[in-house]
Amino acid sequence: MSLDVAAIRRGCPNSEVKSFRHLCGAELDHFRKLAAAEGVLTVACTQQATQFSDEAGERPEVISFVNIRETTGWSRDGARAGAKMAALLASASIPAPDYPLVTLSSEGVILIYGRDEAAIEAGRLLADHLDVTVMLKQLDDTVPPAVTVFPIVKGMIRSAKGHFGAFELAIDDYARPRPSSRDRFVLDPPRSGVTSRCDVILDLSGDVPLFPAHDLRDGYLRADTKDPAAVLRAVLTARDLVGSFDKPKYVDVAPALCAHSRSKRTGCHRCLDLCPTGAITPVGDHVAIDPNICAGCGQCAAACPTSAVSYTLPPADAQLQRIRAMLLAYREAGGANAVLLFHDSPHGTPLIDALARHGDGLPANVLPFAVNELTQLGLEAIVGAFAYGVSAVRFLLRAKPRHDVTGLSQTIAMAEAILGGLGFAGRRLATIETDDPDALGEHLTDIGTLTAVATPATFRTVGKRRDLLRFALSELHRLAPQPVDVIALPQGAPVGAVTVDTDGCTLCLSCVSACPTGALRDDPERPMLKFIEDACVQCGLCQSTCPEKVISLKPQIDFRAARAPATIIKEEEPAFCVRCGTAFGVKSTIDRIAAKLEGRHWMYPVGDRRIEALRMCADCRVIVMSEQQFDPFKGVPERTPPRTTDDYLRQREGKD
Repeated sequence: MSLDVAAIRRGCPNSEVKSFRHLCGAELDHFRKLAAAEGVLTVACTQQATQFSDEAGERPEVISFVNIRETTGWSRDGARAGAKMAALLASASIPAPDYPLVTLSSEGVILIYGRDEAAIEAGRLLADHLDVTVMLKQLDDTVPPAVTVFPIVKGMIRSAKGHFGAFELAIDDYARPRPSSRDRFVLDPPRSGVTSRCDVILDLSGDVPLFPAHDLRDGYLRADTKDPAAVLRAVLTARDLVGSFDKPKYVDVAPALCAHSRSKRTGCHRCLDLCPTGAITPVGDHVAIDPNICAGCGQCAAACPTSAVSYTLPPADAQLQRIRAMLLAYREAGGANAVLLFHDSPHGTPLIDALARHGDGLPANVLPFAVNELTQLGLEAIVGAFAYGVSAVRFLLRAKPRHDVTGLSQTIAMAEAILGGLGFAGRRLATIETDDPDALGEHLTDIGTLTAVATPATFRTVGKRRDLLRFALSELHRLAPQPVDVIALPQGAPVGAVTVDTDGCTLCLSCVSACPTGALRDDPERPMLKFIEDACVQCGLCQSTCPEKVISLKPQIDFRAARAPATIIKEEEPAFCVRCGTAFGVKSTIDRIAAKLEGRHWMYPVGDRRIEALRMCADCRVIVMSEQQFDPFKGVPERTPPRTTDDYLRQREGKD
């Protein structure tokens, strides 16, 4: 393949760039010398990564590897791909921060759940490796074995919960066979509601999966008995599931930032709606995420409006820094019309490799960017990419995704509204849902030329997603072809305003108490409701809390909001205590209450001095009631005695 070393040097000006023809063979001594030197070393070869790591000796941790062959050089446009090579190398130079781990342990207790002899055969294959129990839905046609190597029981799984190493099953129609079974199983009386625990489940039943997004549930293996190869793969996988295993703790949760609920009123539930595995549950005013169940799709973090949930593989700011390095290097190296192709490693990387080896390869302007899960990408990554100078973004998905990608679709819809509102014409965002490398190549070739911002932004960002989004939106608005002040967004957007029917608002300020971000505020001096749009996350707590139901959400982005002062939504005259003059409420509300009660309620006859108590502050009201020896039961109308069964019977007899 061709190497445009000059373009790479332009894109990576702060690095020393050396090129070789056979670094892993005849020129290996050059690598040894470079690996022994101080500093970080990036090798643009992944095929011989194992050899280079071994040769690095005690310093393999300072070496990173980048594939510029299948992603760049092996292409019909390979001779013109120097700028893309520089972009990939620059992106790889951004160090990936460490992420926390979760340890799952298994003692090898496996339940094989099936309906016929195939489950028993799977048990025989695993009996020497795991603690096996086989449970069949029916034992009518099953011949008892001559030797009991592992238990075979009857039962049906009603429900399942838990995770790898700690599954818990509720079983109905459970029955154990008697040792005296001869030509057929003779069972003990069946029981329902039995609880069983195991470390691993091998489901060969052919029924509906026991878990949502079952492919993402570690320790839950499932295969169709009509496909012997699939059953064998599942058995081989199960055989190795003994011991302790580390998995990433994909997300961190900051409960203090969560806007899920307040005072038993539900507000934001975006993460709960999107989680495919059921790892998220409400816990009081916030949510909790079980790291043992979480499969790392990242939709919760991408949708969280307050940054209460943050992704760790990598954090949003580290991801945006890599995008920045890639796009700025691409431009410095002379690249134009950049298309950012987000993909995952299990699906996207083999597809790109196949296109390079057997097709035309990726176009020179398509920059592949690998992420753990496409659904982890938030609005800040897309907006930031366009601010940094990308002309289009594509998301490479499986033809049949492993889990629901609604969160990604919502993010794309919001980004499309923003880009369209700012004058970015054409199809800037799209998903490519295919398992065919040729179809991928055709789609990328058909994108065409789309203009990017004239002078890309260069801002550096550190912080949570919301901070990144705020800054990226500001920069994109500054550079946009047709900047406007306000853009309407789809429902569910993390930014926006609220509208209040001021005629129905009583200034009770319940919304102020419920607002988790301080977007709705009061004034300590007088009855007033104020709103700061830049702080609003559209959680809906104000809407669900308002007793008059006069608040509604208005998803939008107002680029002036970051600099705008608080807006006064409603203001009224305060009610002053008629005894001490202290402001204690809203005058219109007190007047309305007094008008409704005077002469219409037994406690407040017309002209009685008691009505003045309504116009007093709480302290004066207590003092006056005490001075007047007020008896709250005096004048209470006598109640008729409660009716009894005998009263009804007598009434009925009288009618008869």
